[in-house]
Amino acid sequence: MDINADIGEGCDDAGLMPYLTRVSIACGGHTGDARSMDTALRLAADYGVAVGAHPSYPDAEGFGRRVIAATPAAIQAWVCQQTEALADVAARLGLHLAHVKPHGALYNVAAQRDEVAAAIAEAVAALDPRLALLGLSGSRLIAAGQTAGLAVMNEVFADRRYRADGQLVSRETAAALITDPLDAAAQAAALAGGRAITALDGSPLHLAADTLCLHGDTPGAIDLARAVAHAVKGG
Repeated sequence: MDINADIGEGCDDAGLMPYLTRVSIACGGHTGDARSMDTALRLAADYGVAVGAHPSYPDAEGFGRRVIAATPAAIQAWVCQQTEALADVAARLGLHLAHVKPHGALYNVAAQRDEVAAAIAEAVAALDPRLALLGLSGSRLIAAGQTAGLAVMNEVFADRRYRADGQLVSRETAAALITDPLDAAAQAAALAGGRAITALDGSPLHLAADTLCLHGDTPGAIDLARAVAHAVKGG
């Protein structure tokens, strides 16, 4: 099972890296600058981890977790500008991007709104049709990526709770995060094995899973990563 994390966001990226196969790097929307992108790219290269862009609403104050009213054209421009910024730094290091994954509020809105999903997918396809698009499993962003002719990866989460409809429980809800390593490992193992997990309301939920995400800002993130990696690939 592919395991990914979002890096370049001020967390312990080096501690997570041994457990990852893919990273999405903040590239100037919610955080990130040329220096942090260079650092994150070099770290990923040291571990042989695939790299991708993590564009967001341009909202450093809200860390990209607030919805910003925007036209599809504006969203396309933001995705292109941020992804190109990372691609330029990567090129100077002899690296190539493998994917794009929206961050925060942009990710969640794209999961539910066709016009936002299409704007992101079209931006990625215009930049480089070889890039994969990561999105919430079974969401409108996945469908938009397929329509745009992109390779898509259904993303699932080891450290987040789900609603019965497959959407993530809002971070404003107390039960949104899974912080117990055993609970995170159990959810990850179920997702990787194609088994149902338990939604917040207690109902069973089946999700397609191509890549499993961990968050560096979840309390106890390194312990969670260790437990999840052991659960899904034995180390």
